[in-house]
Amino acid sequence: MKQPFDDVLGAVARTVDSTERDGKEMRIVRLARTYATDTADLWHAVTDAERLSRWFAPVSGEFGAGGTFQIEGNASGKILACEPPANGAQQARLAITWEFAGSVTWVDVALAAAEGGHATLTLEHTLPADAHWKQYGPGATGTGWDLGFVGLGVHLGSDDGRFAEETWMATDEGKDFLRASSHDWGRADEAFGTDAETARAQAGRTAAFYTGEAAPK
Repeated sequence: MKQPFDDVLGAVARTVDSTERDGKEMRIVRLARTYATDTADLWHAVTDAERLSRWFAPVSGEFGAGGTFQIEGNASGKILACEPPANGAQQARLAITWEFAGSVTWVDVALAAAEGGHATLTLEHTLPADAHWKQYGPGATGTGWDLGFVGLGVHLGSDDGRFAEETWMATDEGKDFLRASSHDWGRADEAFGTDAETARAQAGRTAAFYTGEAAPK
């Protein structure tokens, strides 16, 4: 499966930012990629339960503002905003809480029309600058979303629209992707202002976590 590894790393813009929420220091992990489809189809791909099960995971719940969701074996949360591209609109937005392992973070997804009839998806995940962040940096979150962006690209670009994430992660190509994504997030963290040694060490630990290999000393 050459398309994900060869194309996705360069197709995704990765940035790290900071903010405050409820008086606490937060970090924003941000990804953006343009897909070869329009905003209506992209919105359907990221909000329709049947399509989500083909490239992301089984998701159940009450889809719509004020509803809730549950990702099988993963996070649950509340839907804070749900603004589809109705009546030919070229923009859309989905905002949710991401509740996992006793913590609550926030995910904001924005869609916008791009050149050539394509659409850009921008995802921001806001989370605390806590001990987990100090250990792994942005890659722990960002590499997970990179995998989602891979799956979405495969879904939109293949005949059956399916992506077996766990199977692909275990291949040599999948592990190469995980290492490269982790280190790209390290570079994004350096651009944010984290010192190079810290950012590279965090990236190494993130790569080891995702690949199951020993962390560098």
